[in-house]
Amino acid sequence: MSEILIEVKNLKKEFPIKGGILSRQVASVKAVSDVSLKINKGDTLGLVGESGCGKSTLGRCIIRLLEPTSGSIHFENKDITNLKGEALRSLRRRMQIIFQDPYASLNPRMTVGSIIGEPLLIHKIGATKKERLDRVQELLELVGLRKEAFQRYPHEFSGGQRQRIGIARALGVNPEFIVCDEPVSALDVSIQAQVVNLLMDLQQKLGLTYLFIAHDLKVVEHISTRVAVMYLGRIVEISSSEDIYKNPQHPYTQALLSAIPIPKIGARKNRVILQGDVPSPVTPPSGCHFNPRCPIAEEKCRIQDPTLKMTVPGHETRCLKVPPLNV
Repeated sequence: MSEILIEVKNLKKEFPIKGGILSRQVASVKAVSDVSLKINKGDTLGLVGESGCGKSTLGRCIIRLLEPTSGSIHFENKDITNLKGEALRSLRRRMQIIFQDPYASLNPRMTVGSIIGEPLLIHKIGATKKERLDRVQELLELVGLRKEAFQRYPHEFSGGQRQRIGIARALGVNPEFIVCDEPVSALDVSIQAQVVNLLMDLQQKLGLTYLFIAHDLKVVEHISTRVAVMYLGRIVEISSSEDIYKNPQHPYTQALLSAIPIPKIGARKNRVILQGDVPSPVTPPSGCHFNPRCPIAEEKCRIQDPTLKMTVPGHETRCLKVPPLNV
């Protein structure tokens, strides 16, 4: 059995909406609703879903960049949900994030050396300035950049190179777990492959564990050990990468997979066209959240709220019409 590094239990995150003269809370955005999942050490969990479904919010809650409304987060069997002060600061070294936009996530007024070296300074890694500089140059070479790049500024680099700088910054404090928050979505397709291959190589060399958030299902299939599909703040399906692509159980997953282009002339597949738009997370539908758009929804789907249940070994699905394993 693989060792569990991250375990999330019944995690919720709501953002208050305030209105009126006194700015009282009038509603809340239910960004993450009752999410439970596990990530084994050395694995990559791919997290996919439409924009606004709560993927990035979930990732940021796990590493405590956002405070969860309720639920718990465990790192190596230790509850980190309510850590404060120095205890949380120490945890920061072990959990890092690679941001989506390589243009906005690097300070344009700082040199590359200062950007990568800042976490080393904060966490007191390297006793002298020379040691920190050597570490910065080592990290630059590790991500495929020339070590002389430490003297230059972010605007002197391409998008792919900037993302490599962001990766180097995340690696500087020797983390064990990294949230990759759509790290290739802002890059050209040819550069995407290079960055994904770099992340996979680094995982092998350094024994890293990833939560890989993305829209591109083919990229997720390539890098992930397991895949979780998210819809309107909830996990609707989770399984091994191989099984979820060969045997999708949930209608939403089937629709997502049917939209993947086939790079073969004359090849066709049956498209599942979803009707309507994603409902508002402020007032989600009753029953199954997916029922207004589901092509196989019945009356019970509008009333009963399904739970995530095992449907085949190692494969969990949130759907009333998919029978559980013991039936």
